[in-house]
Amino acid sequence: MYSERPAERLPGAVLWRSVPRPGDAPGRVLPDGCMDLILIGDRLVVAGPDTRALVGYQGAELPCVGLRFAPGQAPLVLGEPADAFVDARVALAEAWPGRVVRELTERVALAERPGAVLQEAALARLGEPPTRERWRPAAVAALGAGRSVAETARGLGISERQLYRRSLRAFGYGPKTLARVLRMRRALALARGGAPLAAVAAEVGYADQAHLAREFRALAGVPVGRLLTP
Repeated sequence: MYSERPAERLPGAVLWRSVPRPGDAPGRVLPDGCMDLILIGDRLVVAGPDTRALVGYQGAELPCVGLRFAPGQAPLVLGEPADAFVDARVALAEAWPGRVVRELTERVALAERPGAVLQEAALARLGEPPTRERWRPAAVAALGAGRSVAETARGLGISERQLYRRSLRAFGYGPKTLARVLRMRRALALARGGAPLAAVAAEVGYADQAHLAREFRALAGVPVGRLLTP
């Protein structure tokens, strides 16, 4: 069983909980441009960002509580660049001092609202993001709306090369990959809302339905129809 809700004071972030049930099929985690801080059993782990779907990952059989950061948000909390975590699940102790991680792990494990404890810990580390980092949500908004990398860079007042370097640190991969991931997520939301796939392809900027199908196979690992089956 999986549930989620918006984080209260972290714009775009989500608090979630997963409690596996006997007989559940292995879950499929799709790329979303995000990173998570997760309590898996008795360990705090940093997850993602993913470039491909993850199926049957270690710890999926255990109850989990997580904080999913908005794209570009986690590195400001962790103090480490996102490209250090691409397609990986890494112990938080590799980024933060062991004593801090042990204390936080205990607080989260014993809390009635463990997600709230994760959120407070993130807020304490985040503070007020420096002005120079406020380009991150603007880049996500532009790429998510279908603007090209060149248009996005111009809108931010930087070169495409600068945008690429910044994106690696903020999102874990370059702006073209982030745009592909965000487009897939947007397409999936429209398709799950009942829109025909041909219309979805045209709406989000795929060349045609066949292009949509290829992108879903590459990023999600299965045909788009498999993701629409309840």
